[in-house]
Amino acid sequence: MINYKHLQYFYTVATSGTVAAAARRLHVTPQAISGQLQLLEAQFGQALLRKQGRVLELTEAGKTVLLYAERIFDLGNELEQTVRRGLVRAPETLRVGVVDMIPKTLAFRLLQPAREAAPALRLVCREGRLDALLQELAAHRLDLVLADRGLPPGGAVRGHTHLLGTSTQAVLGHPDLAARWPGAFPRRLRGAPFLLPGFDTALHSQVQAWFELQDLAPIVAGEFDDGALLMSFAREGAGFVLAPTVLAPTICREYGLEALGEIGTIAEQFHAVTVQRRIDHPAVRRILERAGTLFAGSAR
Repeated sequence: MINYKHLQYFYTVATSGTVAAAARRLHVTPQAISGQLQLLEAQFGQALLRKQGRVLELTEAGKTVLLYAERIFDLGNELEQTVRRGLVRAPETLRVGVVDMIPKTLAFRLLQPAREAAPALRLVCREGRLDALLQELAAHRLDLVLADRGLPPGGAVRGHTHLLGTSTQAVLGHPDLAARWPGAFPRRLRGAPFLLPGFDTALHSQVQAWFELQDLAPIVAGEFDDGALLMSFAREGAGFVLAPTVLAPTICREYGLEALGEIGTIAEQFHAVTVQRRIDHPAVRRILERAGTLFAGSAR
């Protein structure tokens, strides 16, 4: 069994950079810390830290141990606060990773059922690329990841992909931009400036194929890995954009855009990814159960 005092010494060294700095924080001698670290490394059978100049850096094994240590101490702090406040049960916490290109409005609506059912819910959101968020999920620092695609086949992360819903795509644009490109949809988009989702997104290849099928040859004015940044450029009239049809009215209101038409042949899927031991998280269950109502009526 892990000696948590050893783990605390390791955590303090890893976050301080040197044994001497950790000793000052813990009010013990450097020799005491070095001895505890040796015992912890012996228990794991691997080196956790190595010298890099005047400081210590984490080995790959050390990085993994640090991820778990942070989680353990977070839970310990939460437990202490719960007991101090005299609560019968710990406040529910939900840690969610949101892939950059997921519309923020969609993420909010997907998470809202959990917040409505548990007003005291502590919601922790992290945003980033799918591969980085999946690593956080695998280390149990997240309870689920909202993504535009599921777990890649043969990947290192083992878990479950849950289809939340599917939506066709709407083409949106600033009113001034739309006025400069009149006509029938989609022909009016021929040669028009477009802002595209990044190459790594599930939507990118579908959009390019649709452009070719419709012989539109648009001017790609920009490609974005971050959906909020993409919409900020759209708000200034830099180009036309795609958005899930189910969210088009809300996005138009938020960014001052108007809808030109719907692409019924492009179906974007949205997923929740969980690991096995977190599948019974009550807030996660509420999100999975209510997601279908958000996409009701959209193309599948």
